[in-house]
Amino acid sequence: MGKILQTKKNMDIFDKINSTKGSLGQYSKISDGYFMFPKLEGEIAPRMKFRGKDVLCWSLNNYLGLANHPEVRKIDAEAATAYGLGYPMGARMMSGHTTNHEKFEKMAAEFVNKESAYLLNYGYQGMVSIIDALVDRHDVIVYDSEAHACIMDGLRLHFGKRFVFPHNDIENCEKQLQRATKLVEESGGGILVITEGVFGMAGDLGKLDRIAELKKKYNFRFLVDDAHGFGTMGLTGAGTGEHFGVQDKIDLYFATFAKSMAGIGGFIAGNKDIITYLRFNLRSQIYAKALPMAMTIGAMKRLEIIRSHPEYRKNLWIIVKALQNGLKEAGLNLGKTESPVTPVFFKCALFQVTQLIYDLRENFGVFCSVVIYPVVPRDVVMLRLIPTASHTLEDVEYTVKAFKELKRKIDNNLYPNEVVDFSK
Repeated sequence: MGKILQTKKNMDIFDKINSTKGSLGQYSKISDGYFMFPKLEGEIAPRMKFRGKDVLCWSLNNYLGLANHPEVRKIDAEAATAYGLGYPMGARMMSGHTTNHEKFEKMAAEFVNKESAYLLNYGYQGMVSIIDALVDRHDVIVYDSEAHACIMDGLRLHFGKRFVFPHNDIENCEKQLQRATKLVEESGGGILVITEGVFGMAGDLGKLDRIAELKKKYNFRFLVDDAHGFGTMGLTGAGTGEHFGVQDKIDLYFATFAKSMAGIGGFIAGNKDIITYLRFNLRSQIYAKALPMAMTIGAMKRLEIIRSHPEYRKNLWIIVKALQNGLKEAGLNLGKTESPVTPVFFKCALFQVTQLIYDLRENFGVFCSVVIYPVVPRDVVMLRLIPTASHTLEDVEYTVKAFKELKRKIDNNLYPNEVVDFSK
């Protein structure tokens, strides 16, 4: 008799998902609805409600306080009344292009000192498509290891080589440029370097000036994601490139509306010919609906306020410096932040993380975002605070006292040795 061939039974995809849950999904049972998918209610402001209780909120990317600015709310309401949220109906290339989209692009290009700009329906998808459109299999991408997820997803679409350098390690960046240069000399391709202006988790700045300096030795194009830097960094708020004095060395400048603009959407700015090319080749814009008119008009008002009211940015930095200096003086570890993003690192076990968050929110009435493994090491928790121009020095003083007490409890091992089940 011949041998009976045995075939492996294939796994059901849903069974696999249910067994692994994912890197963050594994915590869903104890965290869902508390520090993952929490519900903040009320008007966007430093004081909101969480689970029915008033909390001092440090978790909203409303840097300049524009979300509830009376002029912004008024123009948003008027535009929504005039156009609804459906107009224009269609993608920009087909039926969703308007004069107001063009007006915003002109304003944005002038503000960030670039020749041209293109308005995007969403920042995340925009960045994915930008990378996809710029490079082919002959090209090489060199990028920072801590680049945002939208950049990483764009990289996944690239069929050519990509070389990563350790976060802000410019010596290693140059080594990757040397490797990339050798490859493209054979392939006939080009090199694209990608980093961020402000790294949104840890708050440190990309070393844009030092990367720009490398252009004297290597032939590459430079793309910067400045989602957190736009509106907050630089003399006029034009971003981290302005802060370093190298805006002219950045070939493509990318920003979103979800931070300083307190809205939805984004834009890419650069040389007119390249922006024209992107207009005709960004799949996330060609095959998806244009930014609605109400949001486009709202974006123009927000940008106008950023340009004409530098006192909002000044107020933001007063709060930033007071908060960060107060936390540092209390002995807390803020890492290497150089921006409004204010991370506070605690070294503690998982059970202490849950006790810490419960204590902060329930007993002190302070709400901020929580970052755990795999974003940070297993024995570390990062509490991420986002100061805004709407916060007060009294808010800062209270928060510093609360964090000082958290540190005392962690240092003296005063939290119970049990995980708080937030699902109850």
